[in-house]
Amino acid sequence: MARKVRVRFAPSPTGPLHIGGVRTALYNYLFAKKHKGDFVLRIEDTDSQRFVPGAEEYIIEAFTWLGLQFNEGTHLGGPYAPYRQSDRKEIYKKYVDVLLEKGAAYIAFDTPGELEAKRKATDNFQYDASTREGMRNSLTLSKDEVDSLINAGQQYVVRFRIEADRDVIVNDAIRGEVKYNSSVLDDKVLYKSADNLPTYHLANIVDDHLMEITHVIRGEEWLPSAPLHVLLYRAFGWEDTMPQFAHLPLLLKPEGNGKLSKRDGDRLGFPVFPLEWKDPKTGEISSGYRESGYLPEAVINFLALLGWNPGNDQEIIPMEELIQLFSLEKCSKSGAKFDYEKGKWFNHQYIQLKSNEEIAKLYYPLLEEKGIDVCLEYTETVVGLVKERVNFVQELWDQSFFFFEAPASYDEKVVKKRWKEESPAQMSELAGILQQIEDFSAHNQEEIVKAWIESKGYHLGNIMNAFRLAVVGESKGPHMFDITAAIGKDETISRLNKAIRDIKL
Repeated sequence: MARKVRVRFAPSPTGPLHIGGVRTALYNYLFAKKHKGDFVLRIEDTDSQRFVPGAEEYIIEAFTWLGLQFNEGTHLGGPYAPYRQSDRKEIYKKYVDVLLEKGAAYIAFDTPGELEAKRKATDNFQYDASTREGMRNSLTLSKDEVDSLINAGQQYVVRFRIEADRDVIVNDAIRGEVKYNSSVLDDKVLYKSADNLPTYHLANIVDDHLMEITHVIRGEEWLPSAPLHVLLYRAFGWEDTMPQFAHLPLLLKPEGNGKLSKRDGDRLGFPVFPLEWKDPKTGEISSGYRESGYLPEAVINFLALLGWNPGNDQEIIPMEELIQLFSLEKCSKSGAKFDYEKGKWFNHQYIQLKSNEEIAKLYYPLLEEKGIDVCLEYTETVVGLVKERVNFVQELWDQSFFFFEAPASYDEKVVKKRWKEESPAQMSELAGILQQIEDFSAHNQEEIVKAWIESKGYHLGNIMNAFRLAVVGESKGPHMFDITAAIGKDETISRLNKAIRDIKL
């Protein structure tokens, strides 16, 4: 009987969550949901030296904003709790002892100074089958010596014992069969007595086994660890429950040369974290997708297509479709360039897909900050007229400020080009025409004003350009009569009269 699909996202709380990690989590989520499986959050905090306060809470908040819901985790609990590795110390110690009893691991007492001396004395030194016999460990010391050192409080590590020159096969769902020779692997540290915590390698394997993880979908950077993990599964006798590995391609710099980093975002002006992050030590603030005005749906769609392709030309793919279409077989083996301009394009598309009411609700807080007091219905009308011009909600102000306040000044270049000697008299006439219109709808205004322009023999462009300058203060905005219909007759005439008074040639 096939096991229920269970995947995990297991970040370390060492700082903000990189957007590459978000993509890894997204692929795990899509895979789990497609196969009606479980999506588990596990916090891997065994590296106590790199722990950053607030990082775990940041991770959870980021996924809440993105709408990626976990079935189990540190904040939810679940049948395999606890889900924070620092809360599982006793569990790992038991499995360390299992490996020691089997002879698959050994205790090493080499100090950092001794190891550094070896590295200086030997080029490309690694602690392995060819060097361990010359080191201070339980393979070279007697049992009495080992016990004496431990009883004396000597710090030690437990290393995995890897036999030399053995082929190790990693079956990867994306890359196929990958073969390694064990001689390229060192005897990795699995446990440290200094903090009574395991390293990533041991904790990862034990947790995946005990939590019944069926698929490990992670970044390409973890591929070199895969043969070690295969050997650990064998050492424990867990081959039958070994998960299917899938190593995702890297997210590359926009230029394509190397892995995407925070420096790339700083250099080119785009976020590399889902939420804004304030470094608790330095106070440095890094931008986030949420605070930069991205919609979570747009971020999800954008990331989904960085390293995976549905097999057609479709680009706008809502979450439910992503779940149905996703497969590991369609993931690329090669890295994906991080096209941040494409990310803006996705955000633009999702703004257009949302209703005017939804966008107005997002825009409303920005209006309140500026002291603008209008009803939501009016804001919806404005949004409907300008949203096609923006990539981000915060750009709506620059495209719509004139709907909320009269011009305080007039663009000098536009005045010089569009405001003629006859403009004041013509705008005064126009104000009189508008005053007489009862039905102030855009369509009715346009018919009446154009008829007036034609009857007077005026130049249509000259009138409309001066009209726009008077109402907007610049040469911008949607259809002129849509603007005046929205702001109303009284406000339109008031702005015309103000322009007649204030604009000087």
